[in-house]
Amino acid sequence: MLEGSREREPTAAARLAVVAVIGLAVMGVLAVLAWGLARKDPVTGLSGETRVGLPAPDFRVELLGGGNVTLSELDGPAVVNFWASWCAPCWEEAPGLERAWRRFMSDGVTFIGVNVQDSEEAARAYVDELGVTYPNGRDEDGTITVDYGVVGLPVTFFIGSGGIVERRWVGNIPESTISSWVEDLLSRTSGSGASEGSNPGGFRPLR
Repeated sequence: MLEGSREREPTAAARLAVVAVIGLAVMGVLAVLAWGLARKDPVTGLSGETRVGLPAPDFRVELLGGGNVTLSELDGPAVVNFWASWCAPCWEEAPGLERAWRRFMSDGVTFIGVNVQDSEEAARAYVDELGVTYPNGRDEDGTITVDYGVVGLPVTFFIGSGGIVERRWVGNIPESTISSWVEDLLSRTSGSGASEGSNPGGFRPLR
């Protein structure tokens, strides 16, 4: 019986093979975890990445100041900005958006703010404190956020008069970029710059 037991014991080579397989499996798991950790922050920059060049998803939003706006009913270009009161970069970019809105409103450009994951009280306080006058409404059920593929804030979409998403910026957007891209929308050109941009570190993941 002892001889038979010894014959069934794995050889040294077999044991080494098993250890090697286990080691490779562990290394694979660690590699996946490392990749996931590396992507944790940058993934926010993927907000709306599949929307550029495609028709903008239509939506209707109830405005904080009363009334409503429907994207498909607008006659000219639109700038759609997703934001939240708990998003610090949103506070930083809001004054530039407001100034750009006042500059281009007479040209038929509509700015729309879409508030995400906020209470109405917090959203109203944000708008009032920053003196934002362009239309803003809450995405109460998250439908608009999902349709635009938003996973982090802020993110701004530039939609041409034909209803196509021409450009996208993730993170707090410089006022100069807003002006330049809106001018391209008005001239019905794609401009000489990139159709997408971002401000690394200037965005926050959704809660």
